[in-house]
Amino acid sequence: MHKNIVSLKAAALAAALFCTLSSGAQAQPAASNEELTKRHFAALLSGSEPKLAELTMFMTMLPKGGDLHHHYSGAIYAEQYLEWVDKQGYCVDKHSYLINTVAVEVAAEKAKPLAERNCLSGLDVLQNNTVLAQLLQRWSDKDFYNHSTQQSPPDRQFFDTFGYFGPVASTNTAAGLQRLKQRAVQENLRYIETIFEIAPMAQDAAFDQLAQAGQVSDAEMAALAARLDDNQAFQQWIKAYLANVDASSAGIDDANFTMRFQPFALRFLSPSQVFAQIVSSFQLARSHPKIVGANIVGQESVFVSMRDYKLHMRMYQFLKSRYPDVKLALHAGELALGMVQPEDLSFHIRDALDIAGASRIGHGMDIAHETDALGLMKKMHDQNIAVEVNLSSNQFILGVQGEAHPVTLYRKYGVPFVLATDDAGVSRNNLSGEYVLYAARYKPDYAEIKKLSFDSVRYSFLKEADKQRLLQDLRNRFKQFEARIAAAPQVKPR
Repeated sequence: MHKNIVSLKAAALAAALFCTLSSGAQAQPAASNEELTKRHFAALLSGSEPKLAELTMFMTMLPKGGDLHHHYSGAIYAEQYLEWVDKQGYCVDKHSYLINTVAVEVAAEKAKPLAERNCLSGLDVLQNNTVLAQLLQRWSDKDFYNHSTQQSPPDRQFFDTFGYFGPVASTNTAAGLQRLKQRAVQENLRYIETIFEIAPMAQDAAFDQLAQAGQVSDAEMAALAARLDDNQAFQQWIKAYLANVDASSAGIDDANFTMRFQPFALRFLSPSQVFAQIVSSFQLARSHPKIVGANIVGQESVFVSMRDYKLHMRMYQFLKSRYPDVKLALHAGELALGMVQPEDLSFHIRDALDIAGASRIGHGMDIAHETDALGLMKKMHDQNIAVEVNLSSNQFILGVQGEAHPVTLYRKYGVPFVLATDDAGVSRNNLSGEYVLYAARYKPDYAEIKKLSFDSVRYSFLKEADKQRLLQDLRNRFKQFEARIAAAPQVKPR
């Protein structure tokens, strides 16, 4: 009887202990959807090689806020331009791959049998795999390292592409923006801040002579600005630009997508033309709610761009003093050692900030060579000056990637940065692909990837109300995204 009582007590204690352990296990909170997504993302990057197929699917699904370094004409894929070649009644020379816009010559070519034509319709090109492949090697960066024909250097290959599709780039902007919107929504991107069309310009011989002699003062800039105010053709171009933004952007903004615009100056033109473009860019940004900033573009390493760099920054400084509310996102420091003299790598980013007053920096690739780089990065950190990082184009144009890329410095020293596409049509990529590159190369955690998405809205030039609207939308979309990832069979705990 005594043994039975002891056994019963032991059994009761064991049962109580089991219940206590079971109750404790059940009391542990279930992992949140965000936590499960974090673990899943870490698993995609674990091991000797990242799981690129799954990582690509993850980044395509990932809610993305904005693409802040985006060139309209360079974002359109060549296949779209070929459709517009036919729409406008042009043809493509099958030897030079240039677009022929001369109506008489085009008509004469179309009258010939297809086999005898030297100038092909866009459809003819699309249907001929050999000709299409050769065209894409010129109109984009596709297959650059996979074909053995005589090649120009990568930087020239990249910048020369714009001359091929130029005749149809600016005449189909409404259709082009709709295509870009469709593509953005498909990859869960809700905002594009596109560098749209070249800003209106005029040339002034007297100003150019002064610039050549190094005698351009603020007074001379003020005088040219006054002459531009009185230049009727220049003012009409500004009005036409505004009308084009209205017509091209009609129907773009909706609950799922927002687009804003930046006019740009071309840095390799004459000093008076660049100044006029900067003047018109400021006037445009102050005249239209969808024009949110101004930019300067063009290959930074060529002679005129390098010679006039400080003058260009002074031009922006002059206009910024008159119109301090205009935001600037300037291409600066898109240079690598060997492209220019070493001393020319030491000041471009700093001058864009300290002289021109830029709010964002495009590329910022030569930061390691800048005078007092640590001090400059501290300033960028303290003043929230974000860098637009374009991994694909930086790799192709400058040959800089991996641990050589200065994003490693920006990351280490707390400089804000965002991922962007630059020219997705030329590079044959998209924003999801840039996120894949970043994750595969630098192994961030999920929190960093999530922050990059939110920062692409925070550092945009949107009005505050629009910015808050997109940030809230992004929060909601991340909740939905994390729920989908957490519920996937390979993630959901069994």
